[in-house]
Amino acid sequence: MKNFGKLLVACALVLGVSANAQTEDNPWSVTIGANAVDFASAGNDGVITNATGDEAPVFNEFFNIQDHWNYVPAISQLTIAKYMGNNVSVDVTGTFNKISQFGNKYDENGNDLQANDINDEVYIGLDLGANYHLNNLWNGMQWLDPYVRVNGGFNWIGGYNSMVAGGGLGFNFWLSDNVAIKAQSVYKNNFQEELENQVELQQPNYFQHTLGLNFSFGGKDTDGDGIFDKNDACPEVAGLEAFNGCPDTDGDGIEDAKDACPNIAGVAEFNGCVDTDGDGVVDGSDNCVDVPGLKELNGCPDTDKDGITDAKDGCPKEAGPAANNGCPWADKDGDSVLDKDDQCPDVKGTVANNGCPEVSQEVQNKLNAYAKTILFDSGKSSFQAQTYAVLQSMNAIFKDYPTANFALSGYTDSVGRAASNQLLSERRVNAVRDWFIANGVNAARLSAAGYGEANPIDSNKTRSGRANNRRVEVRLVK
Repeated sequence: MKNFGKLLVACALVLGVSANAQTEDNPWSVTIGANAVDFASAGNDGVITNATGDEAPVFNEFFNIQDHWNYVPAISQLTIAKYMGNNVSVDVTGTFNKISQFGNKYDENGNDLQANDINDEVYIGLDLGANYHLNNLWNGMQWLDPYVRVNGGFNWIGGYNSMVAGGGLGFNFWLSDNVAIKAQSVYKNNFQEELENQVELQQPNYFQHTLGLNFSFGGKDTDGDGIFDKNDACPEVAGLEAFNGCPDTDGDGIEDAKDACPNIAGVAEFNGCVDTDGDGVVDGSDNCVDVPGLKELNGCPDTDKDGITDAKDGCPKEAGPAANNGCPWADKDGDSVLDKDDQCPDVKGTVANNGCPEVSQEVQNKLNAYAKTILFDSGKSSFQAQTYAVLQSMNAIFKDYPTANFALSGYTDSVGRAASNQLLSERRVNAVRDWFIANGVNAARLSAAGYGEANPIDSNKTRSGRANNRRVEVRLVK
């Protein structure tokens, strides 16, 4: 194993580069090194530890390099790996070795039976592995990258081939951003029932240890500024190394993210900006660069001091609220309710009714007096000709009170079936409502309901009484 150290030094001199550790930013890696194959520590049938006849258990003399480990003094292992994300990487590994010892085998007298004439059996391994990296599970010590591994593949020993599968542990000891010493030990279960050579072993399982130099590469540089995304504070925008990959568009020595005026060269005193009008607001923040103004208004003037810059003030010389574009509120109808609060700004009303006129009892009585004169064709919901003048008079009153809501009620006399009278009252009262809506009254302000023969106001036994009972009533809804 003394050749491992020489091998690592040689690899470092030949292949040493600078990049990032294997992550999403630097997903590819290549490992070049050496491997050792150990049958004796794998618990194979037929490997006896001493004259008592005890078979060697797994991990028996695990670090007995001289008697157990097979290795060649050259580069004998190559791994190509790809980081897949979520702490998982996959790899393909090829190894070469020569097998000259399978571990100690004794007879009952303690004599070593290992054949001295074992030829160097050629070993070739090809494995596909998956690794779960543990270094992202805690903070700190990012130089230490342990992982657990499962792998499977094929090996050829002395001309015999078989499938193998197993798992193990490994470590990357990062020496720089992209160079690591990689050590790995894997147990491989060999599915060849017998290895036919000078030393017959049943189920010749084995450990394979590898040691090499791991180089990661493939880092992304999205903006093409020569700085890998992982180390680039502005990976989407080309920048300067002095600013960790961030730009300085105006070239004033202040990176854009810290420059209040990134497109205009300035001075550090004004955080990369200048102050042309001398109002204490640098040009990059001054909305009125050539006119002195106030800091709280981004350098713009406010002549009437109402908190609105002159450029945005509808009345720059007369103070007013921002809600009215800097002008004082008006009261067009003179009812002492400002237009902004007046629900009827063009009609004089009362403060109590939000600037709208209130419907008095007198007005309600007038509406009902009109409503009682609405006449329908016999048994129908169509109006008689003289009724249209009445409807127009009522419509004018509704429009005088644009925020008032009213309920229309329709009634009939008791002549005929009650069910028919109910339907007739509904059709008639809805005909009245529909006429008002068609003539400009908001539908939301009017409701209508028919009550048939209910609530008579006169006797249904006389002609005049029945005429009084066929009526429409209007009620103010509060």
